[in-house]
Amino acid sequence: MIIYMENNEKVRCLIIGSGPAGYTAAIYAGRSNLAPVLYEGIQPGGQLTTTTDIENFPGYPEGISGFDMMEDLKKQAIRFGADVRYGIATEVDFNKSPYSVIIDGEKKVEADSVIIATGASAKYLGLPDETKYSGMGVSACATCDGFFYRKKVVAVVGGGDTACEEAIYLAQLACKVYLIVRKDYLRASKIMQQRVRETENIEVMFETQTIGLFGDGNLQGAHLVKAKGTDREEYIDLPIDGFFLAIGHKPNTDIFAKFLKLDENGYIITYNGTTETNVPGVFAAGDVADPRYRQAITAAASGCKAAIDAERYLVENGL
Repeated sequence: MIIYMENNEKVRCLIIGSGPAGYTAAIYAGRSNLAPVLYEGIQPGGQLTTTTDIENFPGYPEGISGFDMMEDLKKQAIRFGADVRYGIATEVDFNKSPYSVIIDGEKKVEADSVIIATGASAKYLGLPDETKYSGMGVSACATCDGFFYRKKVVAVVGGGDTACEEAIYLAQLACKVYLIVRKDYLRASKIMQQRVRETENIEVMFETQTIGLFGDGNLQGAHLVKAKGTDREEYIDLPIDGFFLAIGHKPNTDIFAKFLKLDENGYIITYNGTTETNVPGVFAAGDVADPRYRQAITAAASGCKAAIDAERYLVENGL
C-alpha cells in the first residue's frame, strides 16, 4: 500500500528504466512535447552497458561500445527535453489514474502515463569468475557476441531450447562448441535435440557443472566437474575462448505483478501488436515484454512504439 509522501510530483509521461527501450521512448516522448521524466534504474543504460562492442546496430559501421551507445541515446533524449534522473522504482500503484510510482522508497511521482522499460536480467550461475570475465569471454547473448568468436572454441551452459539454439547459432561461427548440461539429458524439445545431434562441431557434456573460470586477463578456460558426488566424479579443465550462459532470463517485473498481466515466465503481456498492457495508460517496451528477440534494435523500436502509444492515450483522454 503506497502511503502519502513528501516531495510529490505530477508528470504526463513517466519512463521507468533506461537502455535502448527507455531512452528511445524518451526521445520520441520528448519530441512530442510530453515532457517525459525517466528514472534510469539500478543499471543506467541497461544491460547493454556491459557489452564491449556492438556491431549489429544499424548506423555504426565500425561498431560502438554498449556504454557509448547508451550515452549517445541519453544525450539525444535530453536534447529533446527528457528529464533523465538516477533512481529506482521500488513500488507502484496502478489501481487508478494518475498512477503512483515510488522512487527509492522515498519520492512519490504521479503520472498520467507510464512506460515500463525495466528489462530482463540474464540468469547466472553465481560464480565470482562470471563477473571477473564479463565482457572478456563471458556473455549471456550469443546473437550479440558470437561474432567475436569466429573460428574459436566456446562453451554454452544450459540444457533447454535456448541453450540448444545458442549452441547451434555459435556452431556456425566457432570451430568447436561444448554444450555443458548439468543433468544426464537435455530438457529441450525433440526437434532442438535432433538439431544439436546433427551439428558436427557441437559436443554435449552431460552431468557436468562449471565450478570456476580461468585466464590471464581474457578467459582461457573453465573448471568443470563431471558426475559430481558419484564414484565417477572427475575434474576437468576445459580450454575455451568464450563462455555463454543460456539458463534463462528473469524479467524485472516483480513490482508490477500485482497490477499487470504477466506470462508464465513473468514477462509483461502486451496486446494487438502494441505496447499496451491490461492497464490503460501503462505501456511496456523492450526486454521486459520480449522473451523472444532481446536485441537492442528491437528494444529501441518498441520504445518508439510505447511513446507513440502513450501520446495517443494522453490526447484521446484529454490529459
